[in-house]
Amino acid sequence: MPTYSTLSINQDSRNPAIARLLLNRPERFNAINDQMPGEIRQAVEWANANNQVHVIVLEGAGKGFCGGYDLVDYAESTADHSCQQERHPWDPMVDYRHMKQCTEDFMALWRSPKPTIAKVHGAAVAGGSDIAMCCDLLVMAEDAKIGYMPTRVWGCPTTAMWSFRLGPMRAKQMMFTGNTIDGKKAADWGLATLCAPASELDAKTMELADRIASVPSSHLAMHKMVVNQVMLTMGLEQTQMMATVFDGITRHNPEGVWFRRYSQEAGFKAAIEWRDSGRHIPEGDEARQLIKEIEERRGMK
Repeated sequence: MPTYSTLSINQDSRNPAIARLLLNRPERFNAINDQMPGEIRQAVEWANANNQVHVIVLEGAGKGFCGGYDLVDYAESTADHSCQQERHPWDPMVDYRHMKQCTEDFMALWRSPKPTIAKVHGAAVAGGSDIAMCCDLLVMAEDAKIGYMPTRVWGCPTTAMWSFRLGPMRAKQMMFTGNTIDGKKAADWGLATLCAPASELDAKTMELADRIASVPSSHLAMHKMVVNQVMLTMGLEQTQMMATVFDGITRHNPEGVWFRRYSQEAGFKAAIEWRDSGRHIPEGDEARQLIKEIEERRGMK
C-alpha cells in the first residue's frame, strides 16, 4: 500500500472492491496542510489504478472529518505565504496558482471514474466541506456539522460546490450567513445522500458502498460521466475559476487584512470567535483605520 504523511488508503478487509481513504491528522482535526491536497489526489489515482476497487470511501480519523485549512500559523504569522502575502502589492496570480492547485487536487475525487463517498462525523467545515462535497455522495452522522464559516470574512469556497449541490437559494443562505447545518438538515435539504445516528454511520456508509461496489466499474464510470457532464455544461469550471480568484481577494482586501492583523494581535481563536459571533465586521475605511492602529501598536511599519 502507498504511504503518505497526512492520510492513508487501503482496500477494505471485508470487501476489497471498496478503498478506504482516511484523512489522518487527528491531532489537528485533520486540518489541511500544504501536503494534504496533493496526497488526496495521489491516493485517488492509486485507487483508480487498482482494478479490484470499484468505490472509494473517504473519512476522517479522530473526532471529526476535517476542520478546514490549518490556518492558525498562517493567520497569526507575519511570514509571507502565497495565500497571505505581507509584501505589497499583492500578487493575485501567485495566490490563484496555489489555491487553484488545491481545488484541482480536491476535484480528483469528483473526476475519479470510480464513485467517491464522504463519510462525515464531527464536522466538515470550511475547506473540509470542499473536500466532502467534491465526493459524489455524502453520508453524515445526524449530529455532524457542515458549513463554510469563512464566507463571513477571509474566504470564498473555491470548489463552488454549494451552488451545484444545494441550488441557488440554499447556497446563498449558507454563503450569506456562514452558518453550519447538521446531518439531519443536510439530508432534508438534499445536500447529504443520507444521515444516520453516529453509532450507525459506518454501517450505513458501508451498506451503500457495498451496493455500489457490486456494479461493474465501467457502468459506474459511464453513469458518473453523464452526471458530471451536466455540471460542466452548467459552468462548474468557470465558476470555480471565479471563486478561486475571489478567495484570494477576500484575504487581501481591507476586511481580510483587518482579520489577519487582528489574528496576529489577539490570536486566531479570538478572530474566529469575532467572525462567527454575528458581531459587526469592520469594512472599508473602518477596516483600514483599525489595520493602521494595530500595525502602529505592533511596530509593523
